[in-house]
Amino acid sequence: MNSCFIAENFIHGENVIIFAIRFNLGILYMATISANKELIRLRDLSSAFSRSAFIDVLNFNDYSHFNWLASRYGILRCATYSDLLKKSYSVISKHYRCEYVYKNELIKLLLKKYGTRNSVYFSEFRVGNSIADMVMFNGESKAFEIKTEYDTPRRLDKQMDDYKRFFDKCYIIIPEDKVDEYCDIVESTTGIIAMSRNNGRIILKEIRHAEQNERFESEALMSCLRTEEYKNIVLSLGESLEGVAGYDMYKYCYQVISKANPNKLRELFLREIKKRKNNTALLRKYPMSIRQMMLSLNLPEDKANKLLEQLNININQA
Repeated sequence: MNSCFIAENFIHGENVIIFAIRFNLGILYMATISANKELIRLRDLSSAFSRSAFIDVLNFNDYSHFNWLASRYGILRCATYSDLLKKSYSVISKHYRCEYVYKNELIKLLLKKYGTRNSVYFSEFRVGNSIADMVMFNGESKAFEIKTEYDTPRRLDKQMDDYKRFFDKCYIIIPEDKVDEYCDIVESTTGIIAMSRNNGRIILKEIRHAEQNERFESEALMSCLRTEEYKNIVLSLGESLEGVAGYDMYKYCYQVISKANPNKLRELFLREIKKRKNNTALLRKYPMSIRQMMLSLNLPEDKANKLLEQLNININQA
């Protein structure tokens, strides 16, 4: 066979391989660009549920962030800002299950299953050096820690240890495909709730029930209470605050509380917590997409109604 013919075919074959490699790299590059653009879009849509965007509307009639979203993403063409938020939530709940989605869906579960008419919920509740994503108080106290598909369990041990210093029951909420991973990480006393989808609907399912926590540390309890609250507890325990200097108040109250019966303390603690301004009773009247935001803002009913009215105006009228 002619050596020139062989060489020409070799070069041709080499060129075909190079072309194929470049072509595939081009496809990969375009796919990466497309994926990055989609991620940016989803993050932008999730930013609709930022406290600052809602506070700007409530306090200053400033709709600039919502208007930016409406103009940037034609898919969100909606009549009102409430429609825009509903549409944004529908998209991110399907394709970008960030912490806001988990919290919002957890509220739905608490209202349906775990809570009672007398329950109160708080978002972002400080316990020692940790902050629980959601807590619930009724006849007992429950703490919920969320770990989305975008989170790692790096701090989970410390967080759960803080919560178990006085919460009756503790849960983690995780993606369904990470159940096995977290079952190997958390203590068997920790409850596990998994998020999944079924026919387009988000479902939160309790995989493992939380066991009653027997620990009850006064220092952890004090870290959750405001000054007036722990003073009220001391008074309810039959002790006097007369003559106690302001700079000695915390130390004195801690000494009293640390000696009290844990069951009595639980009762008094729950009573004080339920006195706090809280809009749990109003959550059912809010649109589902913004329940977590309304819980976080914790507005009085008149201000909450004002915000709802502001969100219900036509977008081109703002």
